Amino acid sequence: MTIQGQNVVDVAIIGAGPAGLTAAYLLTKKGYSVTVIEKDARYVGGISRTVEVDGYRFDIGGHRFFSKSKEVVDLWNEILPDDFIQRPRMSRIYYEGKFYSYPLRAFEALFNLGIIRSTLCMASYMKAKLFPNKNVRSFQDWTVNQFGHKLFSIFFKTYTEKVWGMPCDEMSADWAAQRIKGLSLGAAVLDGLKRSLGLHKKPNDGMETKTLLETFRYPRLGPGMMWDAARDFVVAKGNTVLMGHSLKQLAQVEGDWRMSATRADGSETAIFAKHVISSAPMRELSARIHPMPQTALQADKLRYRDFLTVALMIRSDDLFPDNWIYIHDSKVQVGRVQNFRSWSPEMVPDPAIACVGLEYFCFENDGLWSSSDADLVALAKKEMAILGLCKAEDVVGGAVVRQEKAYPVYDDDYAANVEAMRAELETIYPTLHIVGRNGMHRYNNQDHAMMTAMLTVENIAAGARVFNIWNVNEDAEYHEAGNEGAQHALAAKISKDQAAALTSERDVPKRIATSGPDSGSHDISKAA
Repeated sequence: MTIQGQNVVDVAIIGAGPAGLTAAYLLTKKGYSVTVIEKDARYVGGISRTVEVDGYRFDIGGHRFFSKSKEVVDLWNEILPDDFIQRPRMSRIYYEGKFYSYPLRAFEALFNLGIIRSTLCMASYMKAKLFPNKNVRSFQDWTVNQFGHKLFSIFFKTYTEKVWGMPCDEMSADWAAQRIKGLSLGAAVLDGLKRSLGLHKKPNDGMETKTLLETFRYPRLGPGMMWDAARDFVVAKGNTVLMGHSLKQLAQVEGDWRMSATRADGSETAIFAKHVISSAPMRELSARIHPMPQTALQADKLRYRDFLTVALMIRSDDLFPDNWIYIHDSKVQVGRVQNFRSWSPEMVPDPAIACVGLEYFCFENDGLWSSSDADLVALAKKEMAILGLCKAEDVVGGAVVRQEKAYPVYDDDYAANVEAMRAELETIYPTLHIVGRNGMHRYNNQDHAMMTAMLTVENIAAGARVFNIWNVNEDAEYHEAGNEGAQHALAAKISKDQAAALTSERDVPKRIATSGPDSGSHDISKAA
């Protein structure tokens, strides 16, 4: 093996997804020297990338640009000031051959379910409220307590088990509490009544529960457009993004870091840095730190759910108006169907061709993941016909996009395993920072992954872990670590706007005109 080159920088970053590139962008603005490694040879953005095949653009999983954090929204506007479009939110649930608007419309749901089943749903809900399970351990326990067993079985069980590949009673309740937090049956019914009666006219102001959003912003060419722009800024300012480079080893040498990365041809690059930011999966990072952490066995037990999209090009102006349809049907393997034109008309180049993405959840190297692209396209065509969404003979093309480690699995032991590794790394390596969804093994949204990177950049600049990134949660309430005096001390070092943003103003402003991002100078020796 040959070492082709090496470089010395202030900060080395593993992964060019939302967290990694947010960190690189902000560090570049502050004048730090940065090198980012990304194992994908073509795309940045990670799970938020946009894949292009013959002019058709595919969103990996669907990414609405909505956040309650003013700082995140301002950064989106800064990186991509002229390319956001406002899109209507429309989703439906497919259940037993019928479509249910999501969020639910009360009268439509009543008609589709029928009076007997609707009555059973309400009776089940009342039973759960009167006699809740006081020993809540699993996703099923939590969801039944919130909605009743009947609604759980209709609108949660089938889809959730497709996504995670495990029974709902084996999944940690943490996942439900994080992803469904803030949504109650009462709120959903009230919201559904307003929709059914045409009373739901007020635009969303960023304060509503995210599952009830009416509209969302979206880059006109997909979310990858955001991360391409962030990468271009980093490179234009003299920093480096190395594509097709996989992490091989990470070791400390006299207090600094030596990171080696390999390319497909076996060549190796060495990067020396004072700080390392990792958005790599915890399990992968642990295996590559030298010497191996004592918690490596716990990290190795962390599990991930993988994901693939089968995109079909179909001879039709459009098939349905939804952004996506949730498939609650055990007769098919597909979990969700996206309509890419409903995300943005510019995602689909031919107005006579519709393009949809069928999302399948799997484990890497299982039968579905290992199937050939041709077999997966054939499966998708067959299942679209079973669902009645199109005729197989109208399909004129297809493509497959695989995404490994798309979802960190919340099993019974994950929290203890994550905490063990986090505690060890933070104690031994104060200049190693883990961020993002896979870096923290936390099912965060894109904006939360970004905020973990934002606070990490402030920690590097301050020379201490002043902000606890593990307090970034689904409500975008980001709390500083330490006592009140320490918080004010940090606030005095940063601008008024930064201080306001870091206390998370609960506001999503209209898009604002921004001046171009500026570059400063910074001597890392003063902060590290």
